[in-house]
Amino acid sequence: MKPHKNLELWQQAMVLVKGVYEVTAHFPREELFGLTGQMQRAAVSVPSNIAEGAGRGSHKEFLHFLRIARGSLSELDTQIEIARMLGFLPGNESLTEQSDRVGRLLTGLIKKLRNATTP
Repeated sequence: MKPHKNLELWQQAMVLVKGVYEVTAHFPREELFGLTGQMQRAAVSVPSNIAEGAGRGSHKEFLHFLRIARGSLSELDTQIEIARMLGFLPGNESLTEQSDRVGRLLTGLIKKLRNATTP
């Protein structure tokens, strides 16, 4: 059983990964081991940590991995801004919008689990 696949959060994080890979495919070749790689790793980290946490079996562990995912999402958000600042994402708001959507879902699930674990 793979409980993470039923989570809208995980599904939307996977959409974000796809978007990151699509836009970074057009970045300058000299960024392959720089910003391109960093953005791809940060993006992949988000659904990966959601999945790992969901598979752990306890709310406490799930929360831990959701917080790691939130950190990776913050890292990716910064990298999107850097890419925009450098002119690699002119007028492209879709990644920011998708990142924001994932962030809202992530915050909501963290709050829900936190409330479920506090007496």
